[in-house]
Amino acid sequence: MIIGVLKEPSAETRVSVLAETVAALVKKGVTVWVEQGSGEKASCSDGDYQKAGAEVKTRAEVLSSSDILLSIHAPAGLASVKPGVILLGVYQPLFNAPLMQEWASKNITSFSLDMLPRTTRAQSMDVLSSQANIAGYKAVLRAANEYGRYFPMFMTAAGSIAPAKVLILGAGVAGLQAIATAKRLGSVVEVFDARPAVKEEVMSLGAKFVEVEGAADASKAGGYAVEQSDDYKQKQQARIAESIAKADIVITTAQIPGKKAPLLVTEQMIDAMRMGSVIIDLAAATGGNTPLTKNNETVIYKGIKIIGDSSLQSSMPSDASKLYGKNVLNFLQLIITKEGALNLNWEDDLVKGSAVTFDGKIVSERVAAL
Repeated sequence: MIIGVLKEPSAETRVSVLAETVAALVKKGVTVWVEQGSGEKASCSDGDYQKAGAEVKTRAEVLSSSDILLSIHAPAGLASVKPGVILLGVYQPLFNAPLMQEWASKNITSFSLDMLPRTTRAQSMDVLSSQANIAGYKAVLRAANEYGRYFPMFMTAAGSIAPAKVLILGAGVAGLQAIATAKRLGSVVEVFDARPAVKEEVMSLGAKFVEVEGAADASKAGGYAVEQSDDYKQKQQARIAESIAKADIVITTAQIPGKKAPLLVTEQMIDAMRMGSVIIDLAAATGGNTPLTKNNETVIYKGIKIIGDSSLQSSMPSDASKLYGKNVLNFLQLIITKEGALNLNWEDDLVKGSAVTFDGKIVSERVAAL
C-alpha cells in the first residue's frame, strides 16, 4: 500500500506529516511517497523524508499511484487518482457539500478529521484541538505585538503602568490556551463561554469567568458549541458590552460546526473601546464574531485594530505539522492493520463518524442533509 503526502496550497505552511511520522509508517510496512518540496515551509526537507524511508516523487506520480492521499486542505487535480482512493485531511465538509458530492461521484473515499466525534478515545486524533491550542497561544502573542502598551503591571520611578485587561470569548481549547498565555504575560483576564461546565477550568487558570444564565444544554453536542436562544443572546451581549468597554484586548474564538460564526461583538460595543485596543478574531473564516471582521485582514476602526485570522496555527508550521501528523498517524492506525494492509472497520464510531464519502455516496448524515 502506498500513502502519498501532497504539497499544500502556497498560502499553507504546514504539511500533513513530518519525517518522524513517515518513519513510523514505514515501520508498519507502508510505502510512503512524498511530493517534492512538501515539507520545506515546515523545515522538513526532501532529504529528511528520504532518510526516514520515504520516496520523493512528482505530484503527478503521487496522485496517480497512492492508495491513501494525505492533504490538510482539499487537493486539486484529482482526475488521475485511483478509483476508490482514500483522502484524509480537514475538508470542512459542512461548508463544502458540493465538493463532497463531486468526490462521491468520482468514487473517492474521504475522511475529514474535523468531523471526528469529540470523545475521550478520539483525543489523540483531534486535529481541531491540537491546532486550536497553537492558535490560542499565537493569538495572545499577536495581540501583544499589535498592542501599543505593556501587558503586565510595571512600577517604575517614572510611574506605574496598569496591566492590560484581556477579554476572551469562548473557553474551548483555543480560549483556554489564550487564557494561560495572557496570564503568563501578566494581564488581567475575563472569560465568557456559553457552557457553565468550563467555569472551573477558567478559574483554575487564574481568569474571571463571567456567567450568563439560561444557556442551552451542550452536553449532547459532542464537545462542540450549540446554537443559543435569542433571549440568551440578548443577556450575553449585555454582559459582554459591560466587559468589552473595559478591555484592551479581545480574543474571540466562538464557532458552531456547519454554521456562520455567532456575532458576539457588535459595532456599538467596539465604539465603547478605547483607541489602541486590539481584537483578534479566530472565527474569521466562518464570518467572524464581529461585524467588521475580514478574514486574513486587519481592519482599523476608530483607532481599534480588528485582526481576522483563522490560520494562526500556520504561523508555527513545524510544531503544528508535528502535532497534526501525530493525529493523522493515530487515525491511520484505525484503518491500517499491523501488517500495513487497509482495513476500513465501519463498526468503529471514529471511522464511521469521520467518513464523508464512500462507495459513490455521501455517507455522513450531516453532510448528506445539506
